[in-house]
Amino acid sequence: MENILLILNIIIAIVLVALVLIQKSEGGALGIGVSQESFMFSRSAGDFFTKATAVVAALFIICSLSLTIISRENIVSSTSVIDKTEENMVDEPKIPENNN
Repeated sequence: MENILLILNIIIAIVLVALVLIQKSEGGALGIGVSQESFMFSRSAGDFFTKATAVVAALFIICSLSLTIISRENIVSSTSVIDKTEENMVDEPKIPENNN
């Protein structure tokens, strides 16, 4: 199940990047070949890509969270990080005091 979600997450990420790159910038700096005739249709196409990007981004977040939840089940935590740090501090040699 984890492998299927991982492959699905990679595919969704590629689609999300493609959708972002396909969108026209809001400033029109990269909008090449836009005329008055296509202006009416460019707004609806922009709305479609905007909504599609939002949906794909939501799917990406859901898939990523699902992967995190599934992978946490395989991790067995016997001690906490604080306990491990305290154990390492006990093993350190003591600095001798100056007997002057």
